[in-house]
Amino acid sequence: MMQRSQDDDMDAYLFVHFKEKKTPDGEQIYFALSTDGFNWEQVNGGAPVLWSEQGDKGVRDHTIVRTKAGKFVLLATDLSLANGFHAKYRSSWGSISREGSKCLSMWQSDDLVNWSEQRLIELGDEDYGCLWAPDVVYDQKNGDYVLHWSSAHASNNYGNKAIYYTRTTDFESFAKPQMLCRKDDSGIIDSAIYEENGWFYRFLKSEANPVGIILQKGRTLTGEYKRIEAFDEEMAKLGHPAYEAPTAFKLPDGRWCLMIDFFGVEGEGQGYVPFIADDIASGRFIRSDAAFSFPYRFKHGTVLSITREEYDRIKGWDWK
Repeated sequence: MMQRSQDDDMDAYLFVHFKEKKTPDGEQIYFALSTDGFNWEQVNGGAPVLWSEQGDKGVRDHTIVRTKAGKFVLLATDLSLANGFHAKYRSSWGSISREGSKCLSMWQSDDLVNWSEQRLIELGDEDYGCLWAPDVVYDQKNGDYVLHWSSAHASNNYGNKAIYYTRTTDFESFAKPQMLCRKDDSGIIDSAIYEENGWFYRFLKSEANPVGIILQKGRTLTGEYKRIEAFDEEMAKLGHPAYEAPTAFKLPDGRWCLMIDFFGVEGEGQGYVPFIADDIASGRFIRSDAAFSFPYRFKHGTVLSITREEYDRIKGWDWK
């Protein structure tokens, strides 16, 4: 996941996400656009722009990265609840966690409108459960990309999930996965990492103690991190634990926007809720629903800074 560029020509945003639906079309790839980060518009009339035709034939938890070579890589969890929850996975999240896909789905593009064929990249071996919620951060020190995700693992009998990662320079070959972090008293999922002023900031969904989103900071990308208590204080004000899928981006005025996905109700009430902080280091992300407008409630995705030319190209493209 890449933060907003400081280049002056990055003056729009692309949100890559899926939808909360009970039918297979919900678990596909949707685009939304904004010129200010606050007011969002749907692409392709609110229909998918890409479809998964491999693996589970559904994708969730999307992320997108602009590489240093100027290409775009889109990654997602290979999972369809609509297609397989009650049959393949026997109506059990535990079955998904242990038996789900060892692959991530990937597409690549040079221009955000013409996309490659879907590719399944197998990163997990027989010791891994499902690979969930990929995300990407560029490691300036190493000159490569850290692709991280959450999984259950044989090392603790597929108990509490941890965050694992691989490194790649080209999204063609990948290093052997390693553990990035584990939480002693609960599972963790949905990692999102950002670099700002020499620090790394890592959002995680904690599955207990507390249940909800936490924020940590560390001096090195893959080293030790420490909780930011001010963030915990703001999250406690929500009064409900059913939030996941954090994704953050820098607004045009330098403030940070955090989106977290509310799943505490059935149907249309689910989706992203916005929070704003003057700076990410403070951890004080204030809920800011009134300042934002969405055409519908987006589900787990990522925001990418784009140019106005890219915005116009996506908006004007004939996706049908």
